[in-house]
Amino acid sequence: MIEILSPAEVERGRRTGALVADILQDLRGRAVAGTDLLEIDRWAREMILDAGAVSCYVDYAPSFGRGPFGHYICTSVNDAVLHGLPHARRLLDGDLLSLDLAVSLNGVVADSAISFVVGGSPSPQDAALIDATERALTAGIAAAGPGAYLGDVSHAIGTTLTAAGYRVNTQFGGHGVGSTMHQDPHVANSGRPGRGYRLRPGLLLALEPWVMADTDRLVTDDDGWTLRSATGGRTAHSEHTVAITEDGVEILTRPSPRRG
Repeated sequence: MIEILSPAEVERGRRTGALVADILQDLRGRAVAGTDLLEIDRWAREMILDAGAVSCYVDYAPSFGRGPFGHYICTSVNDAVLHGLPHARRLLDGDLLSLDLAVSLNGVVADSAISFVVGGSPSPQDAALIDATERALTAGIAAAGPGAYLGDVSHAIGTTLTAAGYRVNTQFGGHGVGSTMHQDPHVANSGRPGRGYRLRPGLLLALEPWVMADTDRLVTDDDGWTLRSATGGRTAHSEHTVAITEDGVEILTRPSPRRG
């Protein structure tokens, strides 16, 4: 079932999106060499609860994971790209860290992810990985809007990633959000324009391009959650929650100006 939100629910989604964006930017500023992944998880928990929000991850137990997840944020490092289960590991300068966060506030969910290099000095290869996912996200958002097709969004994402030289894995991608975190429709990171569901005002979508440096194959850690590049290559992941509006598309998880 595809959930279409009322204008009042979309407004609540704006507040959820701002919270998610600001938490991620706060955590990005704190994630320095020596920071433990479990510290990041604890900080996320504190900020979520202080805001009166609810984690979408703690009790999450889908068929593809060894649930429940039991933590408040996904922390994926270097060759880990999705669903990184926080564990006792201290970050090093040069680590490529992806943070993925979804929370519910006043009954509406927002979901976002960022990737960055700890220490702030990415190699050309890491910078290219991150840039490709961010440009693909921008392209997917630009292709969305009332009357557009889901395939238009997937095509824009996929062509941007492949033009940058990366292979696209379609096992995991974007999805609808609303009263729960993972809803229909599935938004593949590759597709054909003019195909699929036609977007309507009130639809919230989490778009999330991700790539691995030299493969499209994933392997799962023994923890049952963390997904890694099959070759051990570096990875990146970018995600925004957007709302389809009468006039176009609105990014709900854009950081507030004070956060940058």
